[in-house]
Amino acid sequence: MTRFIHDQFAKQYLTELLTPYGEVETSKDITAEVRQIDVLFIPSPQPTQSLETLGLLGKMATSYAVFEPFRNPVSKSEIRSCIGKLFDIHADLERQSKRNDTRIDEAELPQLWIFTPTASVEILENFNGTLDETNWGKGIYFLSKGLKTVIKPRGKWETQWL
Repeated sequence: MTRFIHDQFAKQYLTELLTPYGEVETSKDITAEVRQIDVLFIPSPQPTQSLETLGLLGKMATSYAVFEPFRNPVSKSEIRSCIGKLFDIHADLERQSKRNDTRIDEAELPQLWIFTPTASVEILENFNGTLDETNWGKGIYFLSKGLKTVIKPRGKWETQWL
């Protein structure tokens, strides 16, 4: 059901324009399958140990994070699936915030870290992965800021946990 007259108008307008060219459905329910994230990390307000001992992982774990490690090179589909799971978490946090009549700051939403053995130039280009060598060094590719997603191919110097 459409709650706003603008939404109803837009749906009708688009339906009229698009119907001659194909099938149009409005207000389509999407049934999502149950999906699981690999690791959800919420940092302790007062950790008992310094995160610096974990090196790069410690730097990644300074804020709310989702970690998705892959054994084989990640595919475009797998990246989209991970981002979908991240957005499900964001939506849940935003609903909780609304229920509690509080505001959630963008910085409070978790960051997605995708660990993969390798990432092709094509994958990185398709997702507009860019380096931030000043803050993170080489080999860490940040997707568009609003996606809150990073792809981290494993380097020769890293241990198996990444």
